[in-house]
Amino acid sequence: MNFNLSSKITFERIPERYYRPSDAFENLRQTRYEKLRTEIYNNEKEGARVIACEIAELIISKKNAGENCVLGLSGGSSPLDVYAELVRLHKKEGLSFSNVIVFNVTEFFPLSNPLQHSNSRLLREHLLNKVDFNPANFYTPDFNIDRSNIYEFCRKYEQQIENFGNLDLVLVSIGLIGNIAYNEPGSQVSSITRLMLLDHVSRRDLKQFYNSMSEVPASAITIGLSTIINAKKVILSAWGEYKATILKEVIEGKVDDNVPASILQIHKNAKAVLDLDAAQMLTRLSYPWLVGPCDWTDKMIRRAIVWLCTQTNKPILKLTNKDYNQHGLDELLSLYGSAYDVNIRIFNDLQHTITGWPGGKPDADDTHRPERAKPFPKRVVIFSPHPDDDVISMGGTFQRLVDQKHEVHVVYQTSGNIAVGDDEVIRSISVVKNLINNYDSDSKNLISIFDSSLDFLKNKKSTGDTDSSEILYIKGQIRREEARGACRFVGAKPENIHFLDLPFYETGKVQKGKLTEIDVHKTIELLTKIEPHQIFVAGDLADPHGTHKVCLNAALAAIAELKNEQWMKDCRIWMYRGAWAEWEIDHIEMAVPMSPEQLRSKRNSILKHQSQMESAPFMGGDERLFWQRAEERNKATADLYNKLGLASYEAIEAFVEYKPGN
Repeated sequence: MNFNLSSKITFERIPERYYRPSDAFENLRQTRYEKLRTEIYNNEKEGARVIACEIAELIISKKNAGENCVLGLSGGSSPLDVYAELVRLHKKEGLSFSNVIVFNVTEFFPLSNPLQHSNSRLLREHLLNKVDFNPANFYTPDFNIDRSNIYEFCRKYEQQIENFGNLDLVLVSIGLIGNIAYNEPGSQVSSITRLMLLDHVSRRDLKQFYNSMSEVPASAITIGLSTIINAKKVILSAWGEYKATILKEVIEGKVDDNVPASILQIHKNAKAVLDLDAAQMLTRLSYPWLVGPCDWTDKMIRRAIVWLCTQTNKPILKLTNKDYNQHGLDELLSLYGSAYDVNIRIFNDLQHTITGWPGGKPDADDTHRPERAKPFPKRVVIFSPHPDDDVISMGGTFQRLVDQKHEVHVVYQTSGNIAVGDDEVIRSISVVKNLINNYDSDSKNLISIFDSSLDFLKNKKSTGDTDSSEILYIKGQIRREEARGACRFVGAKPENIHFLDLPFYETGKVQKGKLTEIDVHKTIELLTKIEPHQIFVAGDLADPHGTHKVCLNAALAAIAELKNEQWMKDCRIWMYRGAWAEWEIDHIEMAVPMSPEQLRSKRNSILKHQSQMESAPFMGGDERLFWQRAEERNKATADLYNKLGLASYEAIEAFVEYKPGN
């Protein structure tokens, strides 16, 4: 059973030769816009293995020379697969860490206790405690550093690094604002180890590891940019499309102290190691016609024409031969004869993605429609990772499917309980407790549970404490009733609302468990019961806290197990995106328009999720509320269609088809 099918999702846009040049000349041409040496791999695990092997080779070469290997290692989620591979090399291939010195490149400050989330704890748990590493060789800011001695500690920390002859290799990650370690925007090239206040974006990004924003540290001790520059080798690792935009700036932009990671451009032995998702905004992958001949697939042509429209500020049907020639797309004229021939082809291609019948229009010619007309009505399953993603991401489409008389089932994959604030629980318990006192004062056991829960939340709960099972249950019920309220608003039938409560999520902590066969089998059981003709899944791989990706993998694993079932052969799977990003227009295969009234209706369905308004803990780096983000995204998609010369709509929700086995 494959638990990572999401990593195999491709959109036929990136031929391998663009990220695996065949020779030095081809590499020079493909990377002409890149100022930092960059290696691109198919997925995170492949890239992590390459980094781990490079570190292992350095350790071995140093050992053979009778020298210590001094490493600067970072925490966070990006290097975890690297550490897992290093542990494997130790256990399976005998890699020894006896000559390794490790400096933690950054640590949060202050830390209230050694069990709090920290980079030093992560390094110990995922690497150092699993290999033959001497704990005395681990240098890290401690949680109990005296505040009055912080500057002296930083000076000594920097001196210790220098005493070892500086770092042989530094492995760093990148933040959303271009920070490396925690050198935030504005950091000087000459900066050394110091205390750094964290930017609000960095703190928001860290919130995924904490129960609330108030728990996120306000500062960190970090090695400086000059410390990194003085290292003999630097590897920047980054995975996932969440980092794609800033990576383009770091790799192709100018050296700028507002983007601290860009300083790596001047290091003589630095490189970035990315997966395809993280590298997708680089010119050679995003606009390959600018670096050389292209493999002109239909989607590549669509992307090029949309780009040309933005460059010329023209709709598709007004593009001329001159426009193509002046912007490096004369190759398309050679292939298709004239601008008109290319224009009309792409215009029709985009026109055919638009439909007001997402479940298929009955008794209609479906030759050029994204969904087939029959069967009608269809049994439809909408998978929602959290109890609000259905209406946030495809609320307008959800409404249309119901209005058009399809049998719509909504499947909430996780309880979403940890995203409910304590105040919501206190308010709900207080209401129910007052009802009990007024109408059923004999419910002593229930009152006792409520009293102990209130006492814990109001008086005893500290940072890092896990809620009791009773409180988690209440939080889950709050999310359930909000979801039911939104479904009632849309018109979905109560019996078609399903809550899977997938076990991987139910840890009661921000850190989730791993996807297992139990999660997949629960999904299989439900799909087998419904036998849908159409499935919608969240394909939002930019989700900053990872639950969407795990839920997608659960759904795709179930679909893969069922793909030989007769009903599955007649089922189409559509991927939607959430509050963080939209499909790029060259990928869109179904675009469902919304009128102003339908967009307001979608907003109202989102607003049924009151616990997820201002108090939702996983908003990402965008401070707008979910309904605001969703509307902005949907309006932007409609505006782009209009600028390309297609019909003008208030908003559009977009979908991409997933084909099992691709």
